[in-house]
Amino acid sequence: PSRRRSLFRNCRFDSYTGGAQMGVIKNISLRLAYDGTEFYGFQRQSSLPSVQQHVEEALSGIYGRNIRIYGAARTDSGVHARGQVVNFYGDDTIPVERLPYALKGSLPPAIVVLSATLERENFSVRHDNKGKHYRYTLVNDDVPDPFMLRYAWYIRKPLNCESMKEAASYLKGTHDFSAFEGANTTPMNPVKTMYGIFVVSKKNRIIIDVVGSGFLYHMVRNMAGALVDVGMGRKSSQRIEEILKGGDRRKLGATAPAQGLCLEEVYYSSERLNQALVALEAGLDTV
Repeated sequence: PSRRRSLFRNCRFDSYTGGAQMGVIKNISLRLAYDGTEFYGFQRQSSLPSVQQHVEEALSGIYGRNIRIYGAARTDSGVHARGQVVNFYGDDTIPVERLPYALKGSLPPAIVVLSATLERENFSVRHDNKGKHYRYTLVNDDVPDPFMLRYAWYIRKPLNCESMKEAASYLKGTHDFSAFEGANTTPMNPVKTMYGIFVVSKKNRIIIDVVGSGFLYHMVRNMAGALVDVGMGRKSSQRIEEILKGGDRRKLGATAPAQGLCLEEVYYSSERLNQALVALEAGLDTV
């Protein structure tokens, strides 16, 4: 916050009036969708392509100055998004509603700006959200689906979906998720609340939807890996509960591959969050 204050010390914030005025800085959010296959995650890397890098370069080009974006989630290398949200501070050179069109020609085809919204001055995509929805997709069939190779984890051996549902029920609620945290990560509070974890079988696919207050590094992918172990009979659902309570990552198993994971939505109202949970509980899609 102090850095932002110093950056815009000589500018006037105006989040609600639309009149053109030099020096008026606005807080703007963008909703993004992207295929993460060719990117080394959302966060900017020193020498590797990232989603943040491409969006910042595109924004800087149309505003004529360096723009920094702040993301609601830092998706890993190879992870996709249908509902990533970022915010940045820009002037009113371009009407907010025109930004998706203005950015189209400056972004690679794998990144799309779905919408742009004018926000209040102190709005933060990271700190003001009520929760996030991730989806992990499995293709469970005798042969792989070539059209899903970039977007799902292919598993040939039949999975027991009912056992996976039982194991998922132990992960719902507020817990210390240290056992599901990725290795070599920045220390953070491991206590998170999972509002709902839903496992649904649809033809040759198994969909794992996870909605929670926040997530540790690799947490959803580790959940997916654990549920697959249960579905294959390698672990019992009760064993997942024991590992959760024990907090030892080494006892959990392998991390599911990145391509099956997608950030579906970031929620900024409790009403929308609850609507999504009701829909998922009923077996309906929320996107």
